[in-house]
Amino acid sequence: MKCRWTLLIVILATSLFAQKDDPRVFKDTRIINSVSIETLAKRKLDFRVGHKFGDFAGAVGGWPTFYGLENAADVMIGFDYGLTDKLMIGISRTKGSDELRQNVNFSTKFMLADDRSGSSFPFTLSVYGLASLSTMPKSTSSEPSLSSFEVPAHRLVYHMQIMAGKKIANKLSLQANLGFTYRNVVREGDKNDLVSVGVAVKYQITRAFGVIAEGIFPFNAARDLQKENNPLYFPTTGFAVEWETGGGHTFQLNFTNARGLMATDYIPNNTADWAEGEFRMGFVISRLFAL
Repeated sequence: MKCRWTLLIVILATSLFAQKDDPRVFKDTRIINSVSIETLAKRKLDFRVGHKFGDFAGAVGGWPTFYGLENAADVMIGFDYGLTDKLMIGISRTKGSDELRQNVNFSTKFMLADDRSGSSFPFTLSVYGLASLSTMPKSTSSEPSLSSFEVPAHRLVYHMQIMAGKKIANKLSLQANLGFTYRNVVREGDKNDLVSVGVAVKYQITRAFGVIAEGIFPFNAARDLQKENNPLYFPTTGFAVEWETGGGHTFQLNFTNARGLMATDYIPNNTADWAEGEFRMGFVISRLFAL
């Protein structure tokens, strides 16, 4: 009888942790803050909801805000669609975490090379483009601000990114990013254009569960941080647990110092410092539909 129970436990444990070969470098088209090299399959629609809460600790966190859970740093609702197996487009609405709010975001991603398709290319390579349009009312204050919108183009922020990813031994996934962000209007002393690099790593614990770590590092040395009233900017870092359920659902719980959800927001505007408790919990829910 004891041997039977031992055999049953071994079978259950093997079933839980056994993994089928999954060629995807990442299970989702996004990592934590940045996007992954993955594209949607043709005629697949991804409905996505993202939420980032307020600061966990620090001056505006802690018990008074229930560790940030009573505040919303940013909220996103959007759709992505696979035009082909290698080309996808997207549209979303975000609250916005900095001075530009009520943003409508248009995106596209194209997979340039795929090392899983039998090619000799050593990794998967994708490019991504994003344009964010602020639809908030124009500021009526006499003081100049980013929301004064002296011309319509001041409402727009652009981001381009190239990503290279590789899966190792069916469990470990790696990705490196190079990004370029351009803002049509900035605060005095800041730079319109901003280059950034990013790295991400994922370890797939079981078929359904994985853990992710990520960092995006803008070259802030090009910005004049000594100007009066200019904040101190920080790299965007975070870690997450991802759970892929049956039926096309993916759920992610993350912790990050980024307040914004889109690259046009968190890359140029991240002033949150982990050491000051200015990090937050967030989640993303994704549901795939076949059209």
